[in-house]
Amino acid sequence: MDGEELTETLEDAGLSPYQADAFVTLLGLGSASATDIAQASSVPDPRIYDVLRGLEEQGYIETYEQDSLHARAHDPTDVLRNLRSRADRFEAAAGEIEDRWSRPDLEEHKVSIVKRLDTVLARADELIREAGNQVQIGLTPAQFEDLSDALATALENGVDVKVCLFPEIGTESALPSTDALARACTEARYRDLSSPFLALIDRSWTCFSPHGDSTNEYGVIVNDRTLAYVFHWYYLTCLWEIHETIYSDRRDEPPITYVDLRQCLRDVEPLLEDGVTIEATVVGFETDTGREVTKRGTITDLTYAGVSASDERTTPLPQLAGEASITLEVGGERYTIGGWGAMLEDLEAVRITIESLE
Repeated sequence: MDGEELTETLEDAGLSPYQADAFVTLLGLGSASATDIAQASSVPDPRIYDVLRGLEEQGYIETYEQDSLHARAHDPTDVLRNLRSRADRFEAAAGEIEDRWSRPDLEEHKVSIVKRLDTVLARADELIREAGNQVQIGLTPAQFEDLSDALATALENGVDVKVCLFPEIGTESALPSTDALARACTEARYRDLSSPFLALIDRSWTCFSPHGDSTNEYGVIVNDRTLAYVFHWYYLTCLWEIHETIYSDRRDEPPITYVDLRQCLRDVEPLLEDGVTIEATVVGFETDTGREVTKRGTITDLTYAGVSASDERTTPLPQLAGEASITLEVGGERYTIGGWGAMLEDLEAVRITIESLE
Protein backbone atom coordinates (compact mmCIF):
# COMPACT_ATOMS: atom_id res chain seq x y z
CA MET A 1 0.00 0.00 0.00
CA ASP A 2 1.54 3.34 -1.02
CA GLY A 3 1.36 6.58 0.96
CA GLU A 4 -1.68 7.87 -0.91
CA GLU A 5 -3.66 4.67 -0.28
CA LEU A 6 -2.64 4.70 3.39
CA THR A 7 -3.79 8.31 3.71
CA GLU A 8 -7.18 7.46 2.15
CA THR A 9 -7.56 4.45 4.44
CA LEU A 10 -6.86 6.57 7.53
CA GLU A 11 -9.49 9.02 6.34
CA ASP A 12 -11.93 6.08 6.13
CA ALA A 13 -10.93 5.27 9.73
CA GLY A 14 -12.03 8.71 10.92
CA LEU A 15 -9.10 11.10 10.46
CA SER A 16 -9.54 14.35 8.56
CA PRO A 17 -7.58 14.66 5.28
CA TYR A 18 -5.05 16.99 6.93
CA GLN A 19 -4.66 14.69 9.95
CA ALA A 20 -4.17 11.62 7.76
CA ASP A 21 -1.60 13.41 5.58
CA ALA A 22 0.30 14.78 8.59
CA PHE A 23 0.42 11.39 10.32
CA VAL A 24 1.69 9.55 7.22
CA THR A 25 4.29 12.30 6.73
CA LEU A 26 5.42 11.98 10.35
CA LEU A 27 5.73 8.20 10.01
CA GLY A 28 8.25 8.87 7.24
CA LEU A 29 10.15 11.56 9.15
CA GLY A 30 10.26 9.76 12.48
CA SER A 31 10.15 13.00 14.48
CA ALA A 32 10.12 16.57 13.24
CA SER A 33 9.15 20.10 14.04
CA ALA A 34 5.71 21.34 13.25
CA THR A 35 7.16 23.56 10.54
CA ASP A 36 8.97 20.65 8.86
CA ILE A 37 5.85 18.52 8.95
CA ALA A 38 3.81 21.30 7.32
CA GLN A 39 6.43 21.75 4.58
CA ALA A 40 6.59 18.00 3.87
CA SER A 41 2.83 17.59 3.76
CA SER A 42 -0.16 19.38 2.30
CA VAL A 43 -1.16 20.91 5.63
CA PRO A 44 -1.10 24.75 5.55
CA ASP A 45 1.28 26.33 8.09
CA PRO A 46 -1.52 28.12 10.02
CA ARG A 47 -3.35 24.76 10.50
CA ILE A 48 -0.44 22.51 11.46
CA TYR A 49 -0.65 23.11 15.22
CA ASP A 50 -4.37 22.33 15.40
CA VAL A 51 -3.83 19.24 13.26
CA LEU A 52 -1.03 17.94 15.50
CA ARG A 53 -3.04 18.56 18.68
CA GLY A 54 -5.95 16.65 17.17
CA LEU A 55 -3.70 13.70 16.33
CA GLU A 56 -2.30 13.74 19.84
CA GLU A 57 -5.76 13.71 21.41
CA GLN A 58 -6.61 10.61 19.36
CA GLY A 59 -3.40 8.83 20.40
CA TYR A 60 -1.65 8.84 17.05
CA ILE A 61 1.29 11.09 18.02
CA GLU A 62 2.91 12.86 20.95
CA THR A 63 4.23 16.42 20.93
CA TYR A 64 7.07 17.98 22.87
CA GLU A 65 8.91 21.33 23.07
CA GLN A 66 12.44 21.60 21.69
CA ASP A 67 12.96 25.32 20.89
CA SER A 68 9.67 24.89 18.98
CA LEU A 69 6.82 22.39 18.88
CA HIS A 70 7.99 18.96 17.72
CA ALA A 71 6.09 15.72 17.20
CA ARG A 72 6.77 12.05 16.83
CA ALA A 73 4.56 9.05 16.13
CA HIS A 74 3.16 7.47 19.27
CA ASP A 75 3.65 3.78 20.09
CA PRO A 76 1.25 2.28 17.50
CA THR A 77 -0.19 -0.41 19.78
CA ASP A 78 -3.35 1.54 20.65
CA VAL A 79 -3.69 2.89 17.12
CA LEU A 80 -3.40 -0.57 15.61
CA ARG A 81 -5.89 -1.97 18.10
CA ASN A 82 -8.34 0.77 17.15
CA LEU A 83 -7.85 0.22 13.42
CA ARG A 84 -8.25 -3.54 13.73
CA SER A 85 -11.37 -3.04 15.84
CA ARG A 86 -12.78 -0.78 13.14
CA ALA A 87 -11.89 -3.40 10.52
CA ASP A 88 -13.75 -6.04 12.52
CA ARG A 89 -16.79 -3.78 12.78
CA PHE A 90 -16.71 -3.08 9.05
CA GLU A 91 -16.48 -6.82 8.39
CA ALA A 92 -19.36 -7.49 10.77
CA ALA A 93 -21.39 -4.69 9.18
CA ALA A 94 -20.73 -6.15 5.72
CA GLY A 95 -21.95 -9.54 6.91
CA GLU A 96 -25.05 -8.01 8.52
CA ILE A 97 -25.87 -6.03 5.39
CA GLU A 98 -25.59 -9.19 3.29
CA ASP A 99 -27.74 -11.12 5.74
CA ARG A 100 -30.43 -8.44 5.89
CA TRP A 101 -30.46 -8.09 2.13
CA SER A 102 -31.11 -11.81 1.72
CA ARG A 103 -33.49 -12.00 4.71
CA PRO A 104 -36.26 -9.34 4.50
CA ASP A 105 -38.29 -8.28 7.51
CA LEU A 106 -40.71 -10.86 8.87
CA GLU A 107 -43.74 -9.30 7.24
CA GLU A 108 -42.13 -9.77 3.82
CA HIS A 109 -41.47 -13.46 4.34
CA LYS A 110 -43.57 -16.05 2.54
CA VAL A 111 -43.33 -18.16 5.70
CA SER A 112 -43.77 -16.47 9.09
CA ILE A 113 -43.29 -18.26 12.42
CA VAL A 114 -45.36 -16.93 15.30
CA LYS A 115 -45.38 -17.88 18.97
CA ARG A 116 -49.07 -18.22 19.79
CA LEU A 117 -52.08 -20.03 18.39
CA ASP A 118 -54.14 -16.88 19.00
CA THR A 119 -52.04 -15.09 16.38
CA VAL A 120 -52.72 -17.85 13.85
CA LEU A 121 -56.46 -17.78 14.56
CA ALA A 122 -56.60 -13.99 14.25
CA ARG A 123 -54.82 -14.06 10.89
CA ALA A 124 -57.04 -16.91 9.69
CA ASP A 125 -60.10 -14.87 10.64
CA GLU A 126 -58.89 -11.94 8.50
CA LEU A 127 -58.00 -14.10 5.50
CA ILE A 128 -61.25 -16.10 5.59
CA ARG A 129 -63.30 -12.89 5.54
CA GLU A 130 -61.33 -11.76 2.46
CA ALA A 131 -61.53 -15.12 0.63
CA GLY A 132 -62.80 -15.10 -2.92
CA ASN A 133 -63.10 -18.75 -3.94
CA GLN A 134 -62.43 -21.49 -1.38
CA VAL A 135 -61.61 -22.24 2.23
CA GLN A 136 -60.51 -25.59 3.62
CA ILE A 137 -60.24 -25.67 7.38
CA GLY A 138 -59.62 -28.25 10.09
CA LEU A 139 -60.36 -27.20 13.67
CA THR A 140 -61.94 -28.06 17.00
CA PRO A 141 -65.56 -27.18 17.84
CA ALA A 142 -64.31 -24.37 20.09
CA GLN A 143 -62.20 -22.94 17.28
CA PHE A 144 -65.16 -23.31 14.91
CA GLU A 145 -67.21 -21.17 17.28
CA ASP A 146 -64.45 -18.53 17.33
CA LEU A 147 -64.23 -18.44 13.53
CA SER A 148 -67.88 -19.07 12.65
CA ASP A 149 -68.62 -15.43 11.86
CA ALA A 150 -65.67 -15.25 9.46
CA LEU A 151 -66.71 -18.54 7.82
CA ALA A 152 -70.29 -17.29 7.49
CA THR A 153 -69.01 -14.12 5.81
CA ALA A 154 -67.04 -16.19 3.31
CA LEU A 155 -70.04 -18.43 2.59
CA GLU A 156 -72.27 -15.40 2.02
CA ASN A 157 -69.68 -14.16 -0.48
CA GLY A 158 -70.06 -17.34 -2.54
CA VAL A 159 -66.92 -19.04 -1.24
CA ASP A 160 -66.80 -22.85 -1.09
CA VAL A 161 -66.12 -23.67 2.58
CA LYS A 162 -65.07 -27.16 3.66
CA VAL A 163 -64.82 -27.81 7.41
CA CYS A 164 -63.25 -30.79 9.14
CA LEU A 165 -64.02 -30.92 12.86
CA PHE A 166 -62.00 -32.92 15.37
CA PRO A 167 -61.88 -33.08 19.19
CA GLU A 168 -59.39 -31.43 21.46
CA ILE A 169 -57.01 -33.86 23.13
CA GLY A 170 -58.66 -35.56 26.10
CA THR A 171 -62.09 -34.00 25.55
CA GLU A 172 -65.39 -34.86 23.91
CA SER A 173 -66.62 -31.48 22.72
CA ALA A 174 -70.16 -31.28 21.39
CA LEU A 175 -70.36 -30.78 17.64
CA PRO A 176 -71.96 -27.61 16.25
CA SER A 177 -75.63 -27.83 15.39
CA THR A 178 -76.80 -28.38 11.83
CA ASP A 179 -77.99 -24.77 11.73
CA ALA A 180 -74.55 -23.53 12.83
CA LEU A 181 -72.87 -25.62 10.15
CA ALA A 182 -75.35 -24.51 7.48
CA ARG A 183 -74.59 -20.89 8.34
CA ALA A 184 -70.81 -21.34 8.08
CA CYS A 185 -69.88 -23.98 5.52
CA THR A 186 -70.69 -25.81 2.33
CA GLU A 187 -69.75 -29.21 3.70
CA ALA A 188 -68.49 -30.56 7.03
CA ARG A 189 -66.87 -33.82 8.07
CA TYR A 190 -65.77 -35.24 11.41
CA ARG A 191 -62.44 -36.88 12.30
CA ASP A 192 -62.40 -38.57 15.70
CA LEU A 193 -58.66 -37.94 16.28
CA SER A 194 -57.16 -34.67 17.44
CA SER A 195 -55.22 -32.82 14.74
CA PRO A 196 -53.35 -29.56 14.15
CA PHE A 197 -55.29 -26.45 13.27
CA LEU A 198 -55.13 -25.84 9.52
CA ALA A 199 -56.77 -23.26 7.27
CA LEU A 200 -56.17 -23.01 3.51
CA ILE A 201 -57.50 -19.91 1.77
CA ASP A 202 -57.76 -19.38 -2.00
CA ARG A 203 -54.89 -21.74 -2.84
CA SER A 204 -52.36 -19.21 -1.55
CA TRP A 205 -52.55 -18.78 2.23
CA THR A 206 -51.99 -21.42 4.90
CA CYS A 207 -52.45 -20.95 8.65
CA PHE A 208 -51.16 -23.87 10.72
CA SER A 209 -50.56 -24.65 14.38
CA PRO A 210 -49.84 -27.98 16.12
CA HIS A 211 -52.43 -29.51 18.41
CA GLY A 212 -52.53 -28.46 22.05
CA ASP A 213 -50.40 -31.37 23.30
CA SER A 214 -47.42 -30.32 21.17
CA THR A 215 -44.14 -29.71 23.03
CA ASN A 216 -43.89 -26.11 21.84
CA GLU A 217 -46.72 -23.74 21.03
CA TYR A 218 -46.08 -22.05 17.72
CA GLY A 219 -47.79 -21.28 14.45
CA VAL A 220 -46.90 -20.98 10.79
CA ILE A 221 -48.48 -18.52 8.38
CA VAL A 222 -47.62 -19.24 4.74
CA ASN A 223 -48.27 -17.10 1.69
CA ASP A 224 -47.06 -19.40 -1.06
CA ARG A 225 -48.99 -21.48 -3.60
CA THR A 226 -46.52 -24.36 -3.68
CA LEU A 227 -46.37 -24.81 0.09
CA ALA A 228 -50.13 -24.37 0.31
CA TYR A 229 -50.50 -27.17 -2.24
CA VAL A 230 -48.54 -29.53 0.04
CA PHE A 231 -50.85 -28.67 2.95
CA HIS A 232 -53.81 -29.15 0.59
CA TRP A 233 -52.88 -32.80 0.05
CA TYR A 234 -52.46 -33.28 3.79
CA TYR A 235 -55.97 -31.86 4.18
CA LEU A 236 -57.42 -34.17 1.52
CA THR A 237 -55.80 -37.36 2.75
CA CYS A 238 -55.82 -36.84 6.54
CA LEU A 239 -58.73 -34.53 7.24
CA TRP A 240 -61.22 -35.14 4.45
CA GLU A 241 -61.23 -38.16 2.17
CA ILE A 242 -62.06 -40.99 4.59
CA HIS A 243 -64.11 -39.16 7.22
CA GLU A 244 -67.83 -39.08 7.87
CA THR A 245 -69.87 -36.29 6.33
CA ILE A 246 -71.93 -34.59 9.03
CA TYR A 247 -73.36 -31.79 6.90
CA SER A 248 -73.56 -30.96 3.19
CA ASP A 249 -75.52 -28.63 0.98
CA ARG A 250 -74.06 -30.16 -2.19
CA ARG A 251 -76.53 -30.47 -5.04
CA ASP A 252 -77.17 -33.76 -6.81
CA GLU A 253 -78.64 -32.02 -9.86
CA PRO A 254 -77.16 -29.23 -12.00
CA PRO A 255 -75.93 -26.67 -11.47
CA ILE A 256 -73.22 -28.46 -9.46
CA THR A 257 -70.14 -26.45 -8.57
CA TYR A 258 -66.63 -27.75 -7.87
CA VAL A 259 -63.52 -25.91 -6.69
CA ASP A 260 -61.44 -29.11 -6.86
CA LEU A 261 -60.87 -30.48 -10.36
CA ARG A 262 -60.09 -33.96 -9.05
CA GLN A 263 -63.42 -34.20 -7.25
CA CYS A 264 -65.13 -33.09 -10.45
CA LEU A 265 -63.19 -35.68 -12.43
CA ARG A 266 -64.21 -38.46 -10.03
CA ASP A 267 -67.87 -37.51 -10.32
CA VAL A 268 -68.03 -37.10 -14.10
CA GLU A 269 -66.00 -40.19 -15.04
CA PRO A 270 -68.88 -42.67 -14.61
CA LEU A 271 -71.21 -40.23 -16.40
CA LEU A 272 -68.92 -40.09 -19.43
CA GLU A 273 -68.69 -43.88 -19.43
CA ASP A 274 -72.49 -43.99 -19.54
CA GLY A 275 -72.56 -41.63 -22.54
CA VAL A 276 -74.02 -38.65 -20.68
CA THR A 277 -73.50 -35.24 -22.34
CA ILE A 278 -72.00 -32.92 -19.73
CA GLU A 279 -72.21 -29.17 -20.25
CA ALA A 280 -69.88 -27.19 -17.98
CA THR A 281 -68.56 -23.70 -17.32
CA VAL A 282 -64.93 -23.35 -16.26
CA VAL A 283 -63.55 -20.25 -14.57
CA GLY A 284 -59.79 -20.15 -14.33
CA PHE A 285 -56.51 -18.84 -15.71
CA GLU A 286 -54.55 -19.46 -18.87
CA THR A 287 -51.42 -21.29 -17.81
CA ASP A 288 -49.17 -19.52 -20.32
CA THR A 289 -50.35 -15.94 -19.76
CA GLY A 290 -52.06 -15.96 -16.34
CA ARG A 291 -55.07 -14.21 -17.88
CA GLU A 292 -58.40 -14.96 -16.20
CA VAL A 293 -60.90 -16.62 -18.55
CA THR A 294 -64.32 -18.26 -18.54
CA LYS A 295 -65.12 -21.11 -20.94
CA ARG A 296 -68.42 -22.91 -21.42
CA GLY A 297 -68.61 -26.12 -23.40
CA THR A 298 -68.91 -29.90 -23.27
CA ILE A 299 -66.69 -32.19 -21.22
CA THR A 300 -65.57 -34.81 -23.72
CA ASP A 301 -62.65 -36.58 -22.06
CA LEU A 302 -60.58 -36.88 -18.93
CA THR A 303 -57.02 -37.96 -18.15
CA TYR A 304 -55.16 -39.01 -15.05
CA ALA A 305 -51.76 -40.59 -14.60
CA GLY A 306 -52.62 -43.27 -12.06
CA VAL A 307 -54.02 -46.64 -13.04
CA SER A 308 -56.78 -47.76 -10.75
CA ALA A 309 -56.62 -51.31 -9.43
CA SER A 310 -60.20 -51.05 -8.23
CA ASP A 311 -63.41 -52.01 -9.96
CA GLU A 312 -65.24 -49.19 -8.16
CA ARG A 313 -67.06 -46.63 -10.24
CA THR A 314 -65.47 -43.79 -8.29
CA THR A 315 -61.73 -43.43 -8.89
CA PRO A 316 -59.77 -43.60 -5.60
CA LEU A 317 -58.04 -40.35 -4.68
CA PRO A 318 -54.50 -41.84 -4.75
CA GLN A 319 -54.97 -42.57 -8.46
CA LEU A 320 -55.42 -38.82 -9.02
CA ALA A 321 -52.31 -37.66 -7.17
CA GLY A 322 -50.34 -37.16 -10.39
CA GLU A 323 -51.35 -35.43 -13.61
CA ALA A 324 -55.12 -35.05 -13.89
CA SER A 325 -57.23 -33.08 -16.36
CA ILE A 326 -60.51 -32.88 -18.19
CA THR A 327 -61.06 -31.86 -21.81
CA LEU A 328 -63.61 -29.16 -22.60
CA GLU A 329 -64.82 -28.68 -26.16
CA VAL A 330 -65.91 -25.11 -26.92
CA GLY A 331 -67.19 -24.26 -30.40
CA GLY A 332 -65.05 -26.91 -32.07
CA GLU A 333 -61.91 -26.04 -30.04
CA ARG A 334 -60.61 -28.34 -27.32
CA TYR A 335 -59.10 -27.09 -24.07
CA THR A 336 -57.34 -29.19 -21.46
CA ILE A 337 -58.31 -28.15 -17.94
CA GLY A 338 -55.99 -28.78 -15.00
CA GLY A 339 -56.44 -28.20 -11.30
CA TRP A 340 -54.42 -26.42 -8.64
CA GLY A 341 -50.90 -25.73 -9.95
CA ALA A 342 -51.65 -26.78 -13.54
CA MET A 343 -48.68 -26.36 -15.90
CA LEU A 344 -49.19 -28.77 -18.81
CA GLU A 345 -52.84 -27.92 -19.46
CA ASP A 346 -54.34 -24.93 -21.25
CA LEU A 347 -56.21 -23.67 -18.18
CA GLU A 348 -55.95 -23.92 -14.41
CA ALA A 349 -59.50 -24.26 -13.18
CA VAL A 350 -60.56 -22.29 -10.13
CA ARG A 351 -64.24 -23.22 -10.33
CA ILE A 352 -66.10 -25.74 -12.50
CA THR A 353 -69.88 -25.71 -12.73
CA ILE A 354 -71.78 -28.60 -14.29
CA GLU A 355 -74.62 -26.80 -16.07
CA SER A 356 -76.56 -29.74 -17.50
CA LEU A 357 -76.53 -33.52 -17.85
CA GLU A 358 -78.33 -35.09 -20.85
